[in-house]
Amino acid sequence: MAEPPQSCDCLVSLPPGSREDHVIFGKNSDRPRDEVQEVVHFPAASHPSGSLVECTYISIPQAEHTHAVVLSRPAWLWGAEMGANEHGVCIGNEAVWTREPVGEGEALLGMDLVRLGLERGDSARAALGVITGLLEQHGQGGPCREDPKPFSYHNTFLLVDRLEAWVLETAGKLWAAQQVTEGVKNISNQLTIETEIALEHPELRSTAQAQGWWNGEGEFSFSAAFSPDNPPARMELAKQRYRGGTELLKQHNGSVTAEVMMTILRDKASGICMDSEGFRTTGSMVSVLPRDSAYPCIHFFTATPDPSRSVFKPFIFSECMTPVPRVISPQYGPEDPVRKQPRFRSQVAREHDLYKAHQHALSNMETDQEAGASLQETLRYLESQCLMDIGALLRGEIPEEDLGDLFFDCVDTELKFYQ
Repeated sequence: MAEPPQSCDCLVSLPPGSREDHVIFGKNSDRPRDEVQEVVHFPAASHPSGSLVECTYISIPQAEHTHAVVLSRPAWLWGAEMGANEHGVCIGNEAVWTREPVGEGEALLGMDLVRLGLERGDSARAALGVITGLLEQHGQGGPCREDPKPFSYHNTFLLVDRLEAWVLETAGKLWAAQQVTEGVKNISNQLTIETEIALEHPELRSTAQAQGWWNGEGEFSFSAAFSPDNPPARMELAKQRYRGGTELLKQHNGSVTAEVMMTILRDKASGICMDSEGFRTTGSMVSVLPRDSAYPCIHFFTATPDPSRSVFKPFIFSECMTPVPRVISPQYGPEDPVRKQPRFRSQVAREHDLYKAHQHALSNMETDQEAGASLQETLRYLESQCLMDIGALLRGEIPEEDLGDLFFDCVDTELKFYQ
C-alpha cells in the first residue's frame, strides 16, 4: 500500500457471536502518532435550566441531567473517540467522506457527539436519538486534529448496550441507522449500510433523488447513494482494514470474549493495530456488557499507544471512585491553543504520567530487546490475571468489592513496572 489507512475500527459481538451471554465492544483509535489520549471520568450531574455546555468549538444548550461517563479522548478536545456511561452504553466513531461536502465552519465534532450521546442517552437507541437530533440542529464540522492545516470529516458511529447495537452513518446532517441484535459486526471509515435501514433522516431519500444519486425506484441503498465517486485515498485504503476486521470476527464468531477482542485490536497483519510514520493506534478500548443486569459492565482502556505493546486496564462504575490523575493530561484553560483564536498557533505538553512512562519503556525495549521482552511478558501476565479475576466476577464467584478500585490499582502497578 502507498500509505496506511488513516482511520479507526469499531467492532461488536452479540450473542450467539460471544462465547458467554455478553455483548463485547472494541475500538482502536487511530490518530496522529504524537497525539496523547487520556482516560477521564465525569460523574453524573444536574445542570441549571437554560445553561450551556462548551464543546470543542461551539456551545449548545446543556441537558438538565448528564449520566456518569468514562472517556478515552485526545487530550486537546472536549469530546471523545470512545467511551461508556453508567447505563452500559458504549460508543465509538469513525471518519468518513461522502457525496455531501464537509463544511468549512466550526460545529460539533463527531467526537463531541460521542460524548453527548453517552452523557444524555441511557440506551444505545436513546443515544442514537441524541446524536441525530444534535446533528440535525447544530451540524458537524471543524478541525479534527490539533494542527493549523485543515482536516475535517463526517462520521459513522457504533452504539452498543447490553441488548443491541446500532450502526449510525452520516452525510452532513443526513443519516441512516442499522440495528444489530445478534452476531458480529464491524465498521471502519467507509459507508457500510446498504438497504438494511431501520431509521433514517426524513429527507434522506428525497435529497438523494433530487441530487441524482438515486432514481427513486427499487430498494434504497444508503452506501450506494452517498459514497463519493472519487473517495479519498485513505478511504479506499481502509477497505483492507474493514475486510480484515470482518474476517477476524468471522473466525471467532461464537467464541468472542474480551481476550479475543483484545487480540483482534492487537492484530498488525490486518492493519487494525497500526503504527505508521504519520498515524498510529493512540488508544484502545474493550467493553464487556453482560446481558444479565445483575452483573456490572467492565470497560478496559489502554490510555497508551499501540495495544500490541500496551496493557488493558479494567474500569467499573461505582459510587466511590478513586481519581486517576496519572492518565489525565495537563489542563491549560483559556490559554490552551485550541481555545485561542486563531487556533493551533502554538503547542503545549499534553503527556500524562502513564504516557510518558510507557514511551520511555518502549524506548528502552528497543535498546535492550531481551529486557523489553521480559517486561512485556510480565505485563501480559498481569493483564491475564486481571482478566481471570474479571471472569470470576462475572460468573458470580467473587463479589465486586473484593477486587478493589481496579483501574487505579492497575495504572499504579503498570507505572511501578516501568520505573
